[in-house]
Amino acid sequence: MKNRSWGFLVGGLLVALLLAGVVSNYASSHPDGLDSSLLKGCTVDADDNIVGGSCPAQRSREHELADSPLADYAVRGVDNGFLSTGLSGVLGVLLTFAIGAGGFWLLRRRGSTGGTDDAEATPVAGDAGDRRHAGAAG
Repeated sequence: MKNRSWGFLVGGLLVALLLAGVVSNYASSHPDGLDSSLLKGCTVDADDNIVGGSCPAQRSREHELADSPLADYAVRGVDNGFLSTGLSGVLGVLLTFAIGAGGFWLLRRRGSTGGTDDAEATPVAGDAGDRRHAGAAG
């Protein structure tokens, strides 16, 4: 890979880590479109608990992975909310990057096995290898 490509890749990774680790803490805490549409018809208190009415959110249940280490955009066991959210974002970016890089590496290895690459398989006209083969045949 060219140095310029590595620079672009590292720069993109650093920007993603900065956004996930710092800027994500300043995201809105208000419900997004899906959450707010599920609460239509219900009365909600300041802690987002349903206190009256009827809405689809009343039938919600806890997710199966609610006890996982990175549930709710936080790291379990870290008491500082700012640090917990930032660390969760950084770990998510690194995990996603590692999976993507591993996938590209596997695809690249898979594509190069089983023979020679195109540069060796197809000699270019006027190439020294091309003249050598032409002289040997004649």
